[in-house]
Amino acid sequence: MAKKDERVTVSIGGQPVEISHPGRVVFPEAGVTKLDLVHYYEKVAEGALRGAGGRPNVLVRFVDGIAGRPFWQKRAPTRRPPFVDSVVLKFPSGREAEEVVPRNPATLAWMVSLGCIELHPHPVRAEELDHPDELRVDLDPGPGVLWPQVQEVARAVHDFLSEVGLRGWPKTSGSRGAHVIIRIAKRWTFTEVRRAALALAREVERRVPALATSKWWKEERHGVFIDYNQNAKDRTVASAYSVRPRPDARVSAPVTWDELAVCDPGDFTVATMPARYARLGDLHADIDKRAFSLDALLEIAARHEADGLGDAPWPPHYEKQAGEPPRVQPSRRTGQRTPKHPLLEIARAATKEEALAGFERWKLRHPEAAQHLAQDDVLVDQMRGRSSTWTRIRVNLRHVPEAVRPPQEPPDPDFNPWASQKSSPARKA
Repeated sequence: MAKKDERVTVSIGGQPVEISHPGRVVFPEAGVTKLDLVHYYEKVAEGALRGAGGRPNVLVRFVDGIAGRPFWQKRAPTRRPPFVDSVVLKFPSGREAEEVVPRNPATLAWMVSLGCIELHPHPVRAEELDHPDELRVDLDPGPGVLWPQVQEVARAVHDFLSEVGLRGWPKTSGSRGAHVIIRIAKRWTFTEVRRAALALAREVERRVPALATSKWWKEERHGVFIDYNQNAKDRTVASAYSVRPRPDARVSAPVTWDELAVCDPGDFTVATMPARYARLGDLHADIDKRAFSLDALLEIAARHEADGLGDAPWPPHYEKQAGEPPRVQPSRRTGQRTPKHPLLEIARAATKEEALAGFERWKLRHPEAAQHLAQDDVLVDQMRGRSSTWTRIRVNLRHVPEAVRPPQEPPDPDFNPWASQKSSPARKA
């Protein structure tokens, strides 16, 4: 057993890789160390590289394990081994960064040594950065939405894809949701791929309106959000076999469509996946055998536009796009005497636990209002600062009688993620 403060050199794919602090416990509840993660990625390397390999990757570094605050590092460390490849990526802001491109199992181990738990690739190959080769369907359940509802929406996605002649490759997200990856020809721009994803989201919403939504603003959502904006440029999702920062060290698991209908995402963890992989192999092994056309989805998008259903909001840090609706929360738009969905901001905190504690204090101050809140009325948002996350909690008062609706109060706590925030140093993991 490696000691917490020592360094070890391991051979990964015949390549020596130095691992710092190999005995550091990354997942306290599951008892998973950094060296355990190295060996996990070694055992599933072929599948993990099929999902994240050959693509620019954002480094999401948990240098203090999942109990600490992660930070996003887009730029590859200046000092890196010769077996680590990179590519210069340009962002919507006009800036650019040299990002890591894993191409071999040794790079995966090196990323873990930096404190990376997850794999977060862009949907493009390093050799063709302007044209994505995959469309990503992200099924994101709202507060209180359980896994069976995600399964129902996934079934609707599968049925729709079959009707338009597309094949989707499903996987659990490694958290509460699911992803469906569609391999596409490298012919379309990010804007066109996002437009196709929006058309898909709206069609699925139309089929199961009680279960799914394509609405961007959280105050308008219910059920499972089909996040079309994951296809905008500079967005990443956890790829196949990526470990996720959950207490049980679960992973994003490729599954068959039949298995997705009956599986439990908690069954796929760092402890269980290697044996499954050895038994079944990579269930996405054939994903690159055929690249599909987006013509059918873009035709649907054109019909939507002709019917008056134009673009939907983009993420807030993108420039305003032509045809995009007002980028303002519906409840804050001018001209509304009574907001359709009145929102209160309850807490802003550096951690989710601190934000939830603030929400509990709010409920004690306003018990009558709190008893009217439905699960979907509590909006817990993980927000990105410059290099790390913070948590915001809002409540939707739509189910609270007007006579007992509390006023907006100063958030408790009232964390300012931009005050005196310094860029995270390149700490030794």
